[in-house]
Amino acid sequence: MPAVGDSAMAREGMVARLEEAGVLRRGRLREALLAIQREVLMPHAYVRRSPPGALPPQWDLLDWSDPADRDELLALLYSGESVLIQHAGEPVLGRVPGPRSSGVITSMTSMVSMTADLLQELDLRHGQRVLDIGTGAAVTAAIACWICGDQNVVTIDRDAHLTEAAQVRLADLGYRPTAVTGDGAEGWPGGAPYDRILVSYAVPRVPQAWADQLAPRGRAMATLSGTSPSWPGLAILTAADDGQVRGEVRPVEFGHRPGHGFERLLITREFLDRIEAGEETTRLVRTRTAPPPDEARGFWLALDHLRPGLVRNWGAGHLVIGAPACGSWLAAQVGAGGRWSLAADGPRDIWEEIKTVAARWRAAGEPSVYRLHLGEGHQQWVSAGTGTAELFWPLPSSDTTNGEVAR
Repeated sequence: MPAVGDSAMAREGMVARLEEAGVLRRGRLREALLAIQREVLMPHAYVRRSPPGALPPQWDLLDWSDPADRDELLALLYSGESVLIQHAGEPVLGRVPGPRSSGVITSMTSMVSMTADLLQELDLRHGQRVLDIGTGAAVTAAIACWICGDQNVVTIDRDAHLTEAAQVRLADLGYRPTAVTGDGAEGWPGGAPYDRILVSYAVPRVPQAWADQLAPRGRAMATLSGTSPSWPGLAILTAADDGQVRGEVRPVEFGHRPGHGFERLLITREFLDRIEAGEETTRLVRTRTAPPPDEARGFWLALDHLRPGLVRNWGAGHLVIGAPACGSWLAAQVGAGGRWSLAADGPRDIWEEIKTVAARWRAAGEPSVYRLHLGEGHQQWVSAGTGTAELFWPLPSSDTTNGEVAR
């Protein structure tokens, strides 16, 4: 790592790693990442000191002004990983560094690689009007200010602690965008129309306000997800010259975390232990039928919405899926000769659900991109294919979702 305080070298290292990974191209975004001092936006950050699963969790709040913390904080800020910036909804300005116990982290940045990928596709340019929804640490707001001009940027967050801190720290970088405390689902009509809208949290449906506030030839992007964090989609809205908005959903490997009121299913350590140990009622099957591969993200996105309530354990060396609400699970791995060994338990037949959805997905042409339909009122749905082979599912009628319902 670079010497203490050498943030320029740290920025160059972060950018070089993004380029080597094929995530970042030359252009204004690359220049912005080289220019923006993340330690000004995040002079404090949390690091977890307790092992995973240990209760209560323990964190330390690092302080850039403390020489003893600076090396660790510098490495954290430019690692490319998520940075934890708020604990238990506390004020962000005026915090006392030191340990925190219990509670949860209530705000964090996204991985830099995901942010860079989204911003490159958003194609920010000087003079564009930008709405940044979900201010957080103000990283995307700072990038938008650098590229588009701060007078063209509006950033909004429902947490006043975050917007107040963003105003102060963006001003320290020389930027004074419009910072608003409010519900991001409503957008910000006072600054509309916008050429670009970027949402930094996952939603179960696209609020109509985002489409309404797009300028002709404008573009909006947000993570669209069901109750599971395992198979996110990227919703992309594009406004035509006449203002008509069209949408698509693209399955992606990584997505933003859920927003306020959006309940997410979790697969606990205890549940995983049960799966690994097996149970007396476990069903064992051997078959030559293989599930679609992980790379077939269009299928897994469809499974998430057509058979909600499933969570993938990506830490396993083989396919492991659980349904936390009812305790059902499936573990599948391929053996010699291409035969699959299946172990399953619980009231849901997850393997049968996979086969049923896979058949529908293949009949629809194995789509990797779906159409997003914004109907009148609150009706929204996703589709691919045509006629009797059309694969489709409705999106929730509200901006929050929970529960487990098989369709």
